[in-house]
Amino acid sequence: MEDTLKVSLEDVDRGELFGMMDRNADVIRQELGVSLTQRGESLLIGGENRVKAAKVVRELIDIVDAGESLDKQKIIYVIELVNKGVSYRDSRVGKDIVCFTHTGKPLKAKTIGQKDYVNAIANNDIVFGIGPAGTGKTYLAVAMAVAAFKKKQVEKIILARPAVEAGESLGFLPGDLQEKVDPYLRPLYDALFDVLGRDSAARLKEREVIEIVPLAYMRGRTLDRSFIILDEAQNTTREQMKMFLTRMGFGSKMVITGDVTQIDLPRGKQSGLKEAERILKRVPEIKFCYLTDVDVVRHELVRKIIKAYDEYAERNTKE
Repeated sequence: MEDTLKVSLEDVDRGELFGMMDRNADVIRQELGVSLTQRGESLLIGGENRVKAAKVVRELIDIVDAGESLDKQKIIYVIELVNKGVSYRDSRVGKDIVCFTHTGKPLKAKTIGQKDYVNAIANNDIVFGIGPAGTGKTYLAVAMAVAAFKKKQVEKIILARPAVEAGESLGFLPGDLQEKVDPYLRPLYDALFDVLGRDSAARLKEREVIEIVPLAYMRGRTLDRSFIILDEAQNTTREQMKMFLTRMGFGSKMVITGDVTQIDLPRGKQSGLKEAERILKRVPEIKFCYLTDVDVVRHELVRKIIKAYDEYAERNTKE
């Protein structure tokens, strides 16, 4: 008979652990190729990966006991951590609240990469967050900016983005200048509205406490007591990046986010983000945080898409 491992289910909320119609258990079965059988107060685990699966189940029990909910994304993340020999419980992911949304929902880092990113922003004046779409780079930066403003650590929040003209000239688009650039800034508005609420964000914007502007608007300014975020920094030129970084004044923080795999600059133009990474890497007061597909917190397919593209690029490079 196949060897099995036994995990105690005594005092465990099995509905939360296994999910409706056993869907959480099915994720473990599919991802690790094991059998799971409930017998009395125990769970019997069989298969080659039974030791890993037992660790995963114990981690999930701890998560449920802590009052956190389980979903497929979190279970897969716990499995990935166990594969790397890392404990979700020991990492304290999901314990610290970044801030509360306008609806009262607590915002927390959901992965170790996100937790390190949040800690870096808290402890450094300039942070670069580099990684693929869906890793929460911009969203968490906005949440940290709102938290700093509410604690009166800063007086202004400034969100900037390069308005890369993807085949279109702004001059030919309808409306005034603000209407022309708003489509480029929409992701920043979305993050801000989600954290602060549309009405509150609009009021602060009217008072110019919050600015959401194209990067070009930053030229010539010195920004004191401000939390400044530059989004989509991979689409800055070397001149724009230097200009942005030198806007920093006293009592300010800067967060620069970008994805070096999605550069939309014209051919021949070098990314300011990639150059800054090379030039500033050795400056101890500047922190670089790298998020990966493991840190993706959107639909599970986003992580798989990013991983597939990375593997394709790696194969092509080798060839």
